[in-house]
Amino acid sequence: MTRRLQSALRRLVAIRGEYGPGRGAERLALLRALDRGRLVTAAQVRELHERLCFLHAYPDDAAVFVQVARMLARFERRADLRRHRAALADTGIAGTETYYRFTAATARWLAARWGDRLSVDWEDVDDSKVSRHLTLLSAYAESPGQDEPPLEGRAWLDRLRGGVTDAAFLVGRLAALDAGPFVRDHLYEELGLMLKLAPGPGTPSRTRARDVRAPLVVRTGPLRRGRPDLRAEARTPPRTIRPLGPRDGARYIDMARESMVTRSRDLDAFEGASPLDARLVDCGGGLTFACLGVVPERRMLLEAVYGFLVLQNGVPIGYALASALLRSSEIAFNIFETFRGAEAAYAYGRFLAVVRALFGTDTFTIFPYQLGHGNEEGIESGAWWFYYKLGFRPRDAEVRRLVRRELARMAVRPSHRSSPATLRRLARRNVFLDLGPRRDDVIGVLPIDRFGLAVTDALNARFGPDRDRAVRESAAEAAALLGAGDWRRFPAAERLAWQRLAPLVLLLPGVTRWPRADRRSLARVLRAKGGRRESDFVAAFDGHARLRRALAALAASLSSRPGSHA
Repeated sequence: MTRRLQSALRRLVAIRGEYGPGRGAERLALLRALDRGRLVTAAQVRELHERLCFLHAYPDDAAVFVQVARMLARFERRADLRRHRAALADTGIAGTETYYRFTAATARWLAARWGDRLSVDWEDVDDSKVSRHLTLLSAYAESPGQDEPPLEGRAWLDRLRGGVTDAAFLVGRLAALDAGPFVRDHLYEELGLMLKLAPGPGTPSRTRARDVRAPLVVRTGPLRRGRPDLRAEARTPPRTIRPLGPRDGARYIDMARESMVTRSRDLDAFEGASPLDARLVDCGGGLTFACLGVVPERRMLLEAVYGFLVLQNGVPIGYALASALLRSSEIAFNIFETFRGAEAAYAYGRFLAVVRALFGTDTFTIFPYQLGHGNEEGIESGAWWFYYKLGFRPRDAEVRRLVRRELARMAVRPSHRSSPATLRRLARRNVFLDLGPRRDDVIGVLPIDRFGLAVTDALNARFGPDRDRAVRESAAEAAALLGAGDWRRFPAAERLAWQRLAPLVLLLPGVTRWPRADRRSLARVLRAKGGRRESDFVAAFDGHARLRRALAALAASLSSRPGSHA
């Protein structure tokens, strides 16, 4: 029986990407055999789980889908899973534990839903550091017990936490501190908590991850594995873009966060996602993207950052990021390991189409980290050449010379591969994909970081170190200049956006001489940054021609200043 099961599993793996006549029936027979038996090793249990997750996303037919769904629903009850539970920790399989240093936002989300399952793994935590912070987390009347402690730190924490877990107490008390949100998050990060999420009813798992409302889409033909024409793909719009209500938006945010938790990861865009800024994009063939904007207080100063959960047949198969401004977008894309080698390149092409449809993007760029800069996984995978073959090109002169040298070597010796040292040099600068004429007023070229330095210099010159006064008076001056009225009466999110952007607005060359209509429309741009959907800000910003020209002029003036660096 054991050999038959092992043989069935090897065959299931061997035909992983094969679809067509007879494959569905063969797969169904293999699945039924594996459903009834018991595997020997933890690696075999994990392999079966990965194949089931893959087929959940890419089923041959309804019969295979039903069999897969049934096996996944009861996977945590398998005897071989229970036997190897400890060895399968951090796999995201239902019934196993997850260990990770989750960020403050993720820890709060976990504690609010599964606080009784969340605890601190003290073997990998400096408990003396936690002890030193307990004074902040207790009532002042308890302080005598800490001045002359009758109990050591961990014992004192156990007394303080009452009937909740140590993790739930620490996370909850830090969240309730009388301090700003960024201060609270910083204090949490200072503790360096390694958290353990124990399995239980409804806890996150990759095993159960599927949008049950997604229609069943079966795979009758071969997988789309060819290299797409990204320019053609980007110009082919998705089928539909549907705004989601707050309830459905929250549901997809939870799904996105669970997809990260079960892979021991965090993603800022999912942690700060807003249920009021969520859309579902249908690309056909079962491929959809849940597009999630962030709450106003977590938005960047200029670019709009959106997180995307990539779903196939309702199953999360990856995630993506796009920051948008000036009809350009910096993008990052990742397919989860289970689903690599299937249709990743096709999904990447459709992602570009989604970003173009949402933001009007005609220039895409990839940040150096994605190419391998400071990222050894990117170097080992040859990520730079992967994107080059898809059509992305460097603009940096030194990198272009290096590319020409490498291409010449490959022409002479086709087996030539760039060394890790060469790949690191290639990956030091952004690469770009232009759908139209090349522009320099785009993300990755326009020196947005210098705007912050220019604001620092201007505020110091006028206000010295008094940042509260600087922000307050800058907001008032900008409101008077732009004819916006009393900015203090704006809705809270718009008021926050106004305060953040006002110092930069006052630096725009010639803004005081703009026609009244242009200044009033600029006021609407600023307020849109605090609106429900940040994509509305992108549209308003990109539609303001005078604003775009002024920003480019400001960048040029900063580049020409002594001591400036490219």
